[in-house]
Amino acid sequence: MPSPLLVVDVPFLLYRSFFALPESIRGVDGRPVGALLGAVNNLLRVAEDVSPRAIMACFGAEDAPYRVELYAGYHAQRPPMPETLRWQFGAAPGLFEELGWHVQSSEDLEADDLLGSFALAETAAGGRTLILTGDRDMYQCVSEDVSVLYLKQGSAGFETVDGAEVQRRYGIPPALVPDFIALRGDPSDGLPGAPGIGEKTAADLLRRHGSLEATIAAAAGERPRTAAALTEHADALRAYRQIALLRTVKLTRPSDAATDFAAGAAAAAALGMGQLAGRLEAKLA
Repeated sequence: MPSPLLVVDVPFLLYRSFFALPESIRGVDGRPVGALLGAVNNLLRVAEDVSPRAIMACFGAEDAPYRVELYAGYHAQRPPMPETLRWQFGAAPGLFEELGWHVQSSEDLEADDLLGSFALAETAAGGRTLILTGDRDMYQCVSEDVSVLYLKQGSAGFETVDGAEVQRRYGIPPALVPDFIALRGDPSDGLPGAPGIGEKTAADLLRRHGSLEATIAAAAGERPRTAAALTEHADALRAYRQIALLRTVKLTRPSDAATDFAAGAAAAAALGMGQLAGRLEAKLA
């Protein structure tokens, strides 16, 4: 079996590391580097476990304009990025490139959209993709050739999520995840969902009707409260689904690339991350 492409939700990884590690971890000019350190350490551990043919690190907009246009409340409750994290976001692409990892960014799309687009490109070329993220929206990408490596907050390691696991968790196939999110809502993105419709009801509606649109069309046959939630909020639910649905673009399949421990060690040292540089140098032996 060929080695998979590992595509990485870098914004999630940096945020996760920033809040998991103390700001006392500092590098050049006394700047905090905990988010960079945590992100690189996580990626090195995962790469050691899954032996990818290449690592594709994806960066994107905090709030894609087209999603905000669909619903003004999208991400509205999220606090602004801390300045000490913003600097590390800026330093991450260069560090990752020195490590031999591919980097892709977008000002108009979010990292999620790039993750899904690279997975499609890899599948079209006959390859396998592993998506490293902590965002369950990415379950919609799962297929025979695509799995999600789900990183949970506050714990080490990852869970491999395939189609059977999506079905077990949500009671629906991966393709219906955007429809499910629209109905149930997503507090992390600020999407309220349909009033009074929770996880179990959302899954039941989609199993019986097959899609959000079909569920709305069949609303008259549901219980009065459910029917009212579907019909009175139909346009909003359609907008929520469009927000949850990944926007894919045509991207070039990345070439095979091994981690460059020597160049990565030099880049880490230049950032004042001496211990990381030492660990990378040790891998050369």
